[in-house]
Amino acid sequence: MADRPANPAESTFGASTFERSLDPKPPMRWIGWRRRGLVVAALLGCLAILSLMRWLAASPHLDAAFQAGPNGTLVLASSVQPALQAQAGRPVAALVGAGGRVVPLDALALGHSPRWQVDDAQRTRAIAQQEDIAQLLAAGPTALRFADGTEVALDTPPRGYAGIGLVFWPLAAFALLLYLVGVIVVLVRPLWRNVLYLAMALSQAANLCFIAMGSMRGLGLPAGAATAEWLPRLALDLVTITAAVHGFALHPRRVPRAELIGGAAWAVAALVLGLLHADLLPQPWWWAQAAILGLGGAGLAVMSWSYRLEQNPYASVMRRFTAIALATFALVTGGAAAAGQPGLPYQIGVIGTVIWYLFFASLLLLVPFLSRSKQVLREFAMLAGISTVAASLDLLFVAVFSIGQFTSLTLAVFLALGAYAGARQWILNQMVGSAVLTTERTFELLYRVAREVQDQPARYAPLLEQVLRDLYDPLEVARTDRVVTSARVLSSGSGLVVPVRAGTPGDPARPPLSLVLRFARRGKRLFTTEDARLADRVVEQLRRAVAYDQAVERGRNEERQRIAQDLHDDIGARLLTLMYQAQTREMEDYIRHTLLDLKTLTRGLSKSEHRLSHAAAEWKADLTQRLTAAHVQLNWSVEVDRDVKLTVVQWSALTRVLRELVTNALYHAQATRVDVSFTLAGRELALSVADDGNGRDPQAWSHGLGLGGVRKRVKLLGGEVRWRENSPRGIVCEVKVADFGPKPSET
Repeated sequence: MADRPANPAESTFGASTFERSLDPKPPMRWIGWRRRGLVVAALLGCLAILSLMRWLAASPHLDAAFQAGPNGTLVLASSVQPALQAQAGRPVAALVGAGGRVVPLDALALGHSPRWQVDDAQRTRAIAQQEDIAQLLAAGPTALRFADGTEVALDTPPRGYAGIGLVFWPLAAFALLLYLVGVIVVLVRPLWRNVLYLAMALSQAANLCFIAMGSMRGLGLPAGAATAEWLPRLALDLVTITAAVHGFALHPRRVPRAELIGGAAWAVAALVLGLLHADLLPQPWWWAQAAILGLGGAGLAVMSWSYRLEQNPYASVMRRFTAIALATFALVTGGAAAAGQPGLPYQIGVIGTVIWYLFFASLLLLVPFLSRSKQVLREFAMLAGISTVAASLDLLFVAVFSIGQFTSLTLAVFLALGAYAGARQWILNQMVGSAVLTTERTFELLYRVAREVQDQPARYAPLLEQVLRDLYDPLEVARTDRVVTSARVLSSGSGLVVPVRAGTPGDPARPPLSLVLRFARRGKRLFTTEDARLADRVVEQLRRAVAYDQAVERGRNEERQRIAQDLHDDIGARLLTLMYQAQTREMEDYIRHTLLDLKTLTRGLSKSEHRLSHAAAEWKADLTQRLTAAHVQLNWSVEVDRDVKLTVVQWSALTRVLRELVTNALYHAQATRVDVSFTLAGRELALSVADDGNGRDPQAWSHGLGLGGVRKRVKLLGGEVRWRENSPRGIVCEVKVADFGPKPSET
């Protein structure tokens, strides 16, 4: 896979998008209007919730708890009213109002949501019953008639805020949170696809408000509430799935004919809703469910198509979300159908649908935070999904296998908890693609690369790129000269930018550099804030490795300078005194040569690096002086293609190798001519020292300190050395280093 996209125009990392992503913060004028817009939206949302609460609190109600009895009857469970406390456990027949108006009551009065009534006749009767109850309670005092004909007169005061119930508050807060997240997404980036997300968030927030109304205790909803729920809630679900299909066609990659796909989805939803409103479809509930599942399947197909066009991990995660939501929605549909059969636990079906809406809302809420550490949201979404499966399986077990209610509930809970306990991490990984390397593997990788950086600091940038590739396995890696202070997640988790170096002002050879990684795990998962923190730690550790190497080198330089100064001031002064006190001319010349060698040594130690041209000149001058004094001819040849800088280790090793080889030619071989050839071609160094002395058969030599030192120093350079016989007489020593010289700087 190439490091850069073949067509940048089709990439989600287009230049303009990338530039905006790397901006440290948006202009202040954008922040200003966004803040004001968010405040206005929050006030409107709070005002809507408060208005709903005020409307509900003002409605009259019958403060009692009821439950479904056998054959669809309604049974009084408990009540705070003294007149009803003695009637607990008795079946209820009707509600009697002023003027003798009677409203028959049965288990349908418990279900405040006609949206999930499968049977058309039962739905119509449930809506009519809820409206009759509301009108009767609003008319004044009522009486509750039991199955044996007993009537108990009751007051029906306004519900009040305390009568709304505890469940209402978290549901309303969840709806407000979902609404605000949708608004924030649009305000942060006002794009068409984010407007579609806002439409989904608003629809599901309204659904949660409907569910919150149905959670209230007792009998009695405001007039018109039940009538207004059936088609509006269907419309909310259709708008949600249609907006999802349209959004999938636009993001993360715009598929061909995206607007046509979105328009077709909206047309289908409008057609279905229009036919339902005109009551032209038989069994409308099944048509609505089929339309939602069909549009969901279309959305799944669009997202799969988008992923084939570009292996964006966001598309992969959204495809998983869509598949999970559709599968659980199909289960809830089956559970609701089973709950509508006679003798089955209707309330469990209601609970199953409520949990599914919570699950879907949590998925919506999780979408903007996929690349962030929102473990609570992920756990809540997973638990809601597992609970949805458990409730649906319970009803299906009862309906299909005729299992008892207690047995079916136990079996469903057991299966759901088993799936949660046994496959929790796998489920989380499938939801958000969060699989990462193990801690041991990451430590091993980082340790190995840190050691390489210590050995070769100049390769810091490519080694960092290598470790990031190994950690995240991205499809693409690009380089940019934009400066970022720390690793950042881009494009909703599709990319990660990591700083390599900030650059040095005025130093064009070291420009700023950042790496941009796209599509982690070959497009199978998103980058997260944990990945960004890990990348920052990796960068910091490798920088510390480089700093450690630099600190060690500074220590070595300081120690070499100290040794050179001590040799010059102490040993040099002593040798100079001995030279003036020499008894013979030969001794004076020997000490003078030793002083010159010491001068060369101390000058070399005091430098951190040496130019090859300067070092070669010093070597030639030193050898010429020594060989001339011994009346030996020197043939010197140097061919280099560039003037490299030698480190102290390289300079010291080559200096001592040359001196040792020439010393052997002088004192052991008694040569009259020494030929030195030095060649550097590319990164390959070749050094040859030949003499015409009396040395023969080098394979039979015993290597003492001299020859052993030559081998050791050549090995330190990463090369190899061998001796062979010269023609017609003498010895040739050949040194070859395949990878010589400082490593080239990476830009």
